[in-house]
Amino acid sequence: MTARERSELARGLTFVSPWLFGFLALTLVPIFLSLYYSFCDYSLLERKPDGTLWPVWIGLENYRNLLGDAEFYRTLRNTAHYAAISLPAGLLVSLGLALMLNAPIRGQAIYRTIIFLPSLVPVVASAMVWMWLFEADLGLINAILSRLGISGTVSMEWFNQWRGLQGEARVRDFALPPQWLVDDRLALTSLALMSIWGIGHTVVIYLAGLQDIPVELYEAAEIDGAGTWRRLLSVTIPMLSPVIFFNLVMAIIGTFQVFAVPFIMTSGGPARATYLYTHYLYDNAFTYLKMGYASAMAWIQLLIILALTGIAFWTSKRWVHYQGR
Repeated sequence: MTARERSELARGLTFVSPWLFGFLALTLVPIFLSLYYSFCDYSLLERKPDGTLWPVWIGLENYRNLLGDAEFYRTLRNTAHYAAISLPAGLLVSLGLALMLNAPIRGQAIYRTIIFLPSLVPVVASAMVWMWLFEADLGLINAILSRLGISGTVSMEWFNQWRGLQGEARVRDFALPPQWLVDDRLALTSLALMSIWGIGHTVVIYLAGLQDIPVELYEAAEIDGAGTWRRLLSVTIPMLSPVIFFNLVMAIIGTFQVFAVPFIMTSGGPARATYLYTHYLYDNAFTYLKMGYASAMAWIQLLIILALTGIAFWTSKRWVHYQGR
């Protein structure tokens, strides 16, 4: 290596050193520490017999305790319920909006801006706005429903008799307008539907994919007599499948890490109906200060996300079509 090459290498390393230091100190080291802590008894509230707070190696004990933790399973179910609603709803609504924005309509740039702007609003501000919109007595949504005459009570007696439900198993009547964030049967669904508010980035990615589809394919399909729906199913969706797959993977990763909005809007209530996995992890780490237990939860969360992402990649071979292949 010449002196000039060594000089250029030194300048390059100096240039990237702040990023490398930040990556090591704030990302890589915490990752390995959390893996180590997940095998340790590391509570900041309990001193060890020798009077220290240092982590003590306990092997798989944290993971065994998690498998017997009822709250662990409850939060997993709640998170799966949330994902089952928000993930497909977000992907489908964003795709529909992208298809409309891709059409030759007047004021297209304005509509794109309107759809993208909500994704730029800070999470806390969005949560506060939606808390007011969902407010049972003074919220805008229920005010509109009341003006439309949607009020009263929906009796669920017919359902209870049909299923033969008795006692605590009986389904309660629904009040109209709905008690969005107060009714434990609606709160999680309300939060999942509210997540559609921030799909601006997904719409933009879909729109870029739509504009990359060769026009010749639509012209050939039209010559063959294909209508609007046939062109959508036979041309648009297959050609857009790599973009759909990308958005699906990103949605899986994001949905299973959602925390701020449920934490702000419902704090896990009512009746733990919106108590998600990340909220329970946060409580263990920063409320109960059980760092070892929380680290084990974090690694299980990572394994779940990796498993779901792996399934998505495995199934993608059947429905994702890349140009030129």
